[in-house]
Amino acid sequence: MPAGERGATRIADRVVAKIASQAAREALRGAASRSAEAGPPYADVTVRDDVVRVRVAVELGYPSDIGAQCGAVRRRIAERVKALAGMEVPEVAVTVERLHSVHTVSAGRERVR
Repeated sequence: MPAGERGATRIADRVVAKIASQAAREALRGAASRSAEAGPPYADVTVRDDVVRVRVAVELGYPSDIGAQCGAVRRRIAERVKALAGMEVPEVAVTVERLHSVHTVSAGRERVR
């Protein structure tokens, strides 16, 4: 059967969101400043045709190079979604929801003054 007559494969939005969340985790896994108490990244996607726009919320360790970590998350999400789902990702919005200070982790979660 010619390609034009076959059905198209549709990847569910929730699957693309899981790929994006996992990619963000992978990008942050190597970050030395990532706190052990940081929560997992959560991604929300908008899919139109084969183009995906991603919003991802992350928690990072502090002090760290926040810009570099966000850039790594953007790149990794775009790479993994393209490789695994075959979709373009022209936009990844990264929101830093929380910063975890190494001082609060070592001080038994006390507040830093």
